Amino acid sequence: MKCSVVRVPHAAPDDVRELKAQIEAGVIDPTKVIAVMGKTEGNGCVNDFTRGFATRSLDSFFANYSPASPISYVMSGGTEGILSPHFTVVSRDDDETSGTANLEKALAIGVAKTPAFLPEQIGRMEQVHAVAKAVEAAMQEAKIESKSDVHFVQVKCPLLTSDLIYRARSEGHALVTEDTYKSMGYSRGASALGVAVALEETSRENLDESDICHSWEKFSGVASTSAGSELDYCEVIVFGNSKSAVGPLFIDHVVMQDAIDGVVVKSMIDKYPNASIIQVLAKAEADPTGFVRERRHTMLNDSDINHTRHARAVVGGVLASISGDPMIYVSGGAEHQGPSGGGPVAVIFQQNK
Repeated sequence: MKCSVVRVPHAAPDDVRELKAQIEAGVIDPTKVIAVMGKTEGNGCVNDFTRGFATRSLDSFFANYSPASPISYVMSGGTEGILSPHFTVVSRDDDETSGTANLEKALAIGVAKTPAFLPEQIGRMEQVHAVAKAVEAAMQEAKIESKSDVHFVQVKCPLLTSDLIYRARSEGHALVTEDTYKSMGYSRGASALGVAVALEETSRENLDESDICHSWEKFSGVASTSAGSELDYCEVIVFGNSKSAVGPLFIDHVVMQDAIDGVVVKSMIDKYPNASIIQVLAKAEADPTGFVRERRHTMLNDSDINHTRHARAVVGGVLASISGDPMIYVSGGAEHQGPSGGGPVAVIFQQNK
């Protein structure tokens, strides 16, 4: 198995010109693409339709190339600050066996999907268990044997729209919330706890539905979850290292303790002086206490701009200054994804010869 990760800039959610150019240049083999993660320039909230627009555009585009398997699309809205809109195209060649000899384990990527959720299951234990099962399936597909070799798990999850809430209420179903925006947090939180369960970062037996979006001490150090209205199930992409994989790419991660914890990220990058950065994957959150390092912040009190948008801009700026590139994947809303106010950061590296 050999995996590749290629960043492709776009001028709009439906812009596939550079993607087509990369395919024509032989950089990307469209028949080997298994996932596309995108940053689109919407608001990242409930009514961000740039995510669905991009997904449909990409799906129509790749249909012309007959990919070997269904492609997992994860679109994350919001490119606040200096974040640059782009697609991260993930490919896997299961027949490739020649690689870089000096890597004991190389980048391995697996994908899986959960079944569709009923509205009353979103943000609840049914979602936790389904995501955990999908993470295990994706690890198996990627041939990642050890849970410690998993360094980033991206989950795209559903949310509750006013239409779904209305229909569920009329049928007598109780929902985790009837606030569409809060449903994003519950869905992200349940998905993150599903990752934590699968990787044994938290105990399945000690996890209760009341813990979701309440017990912040329970979290995953590698989960990144993003909610959207464009799907009713969860897409799961597992990034890790495996002895069964070959090639020059590998991945590592750290956990930022707060939004400006760039020191820990730089220390991780400095561990690999003979490697180049291919992509940075991160979560961002406005500290729910209202303080960062004992200094008050106003992200939670801004009635004009949602706090998730502030957080993406802050963490995006910090990470871009370290990596030297603003075309990175930073997603907002980090419920149970890293410690409260912080979040996981993974870097995909290429080992230089």
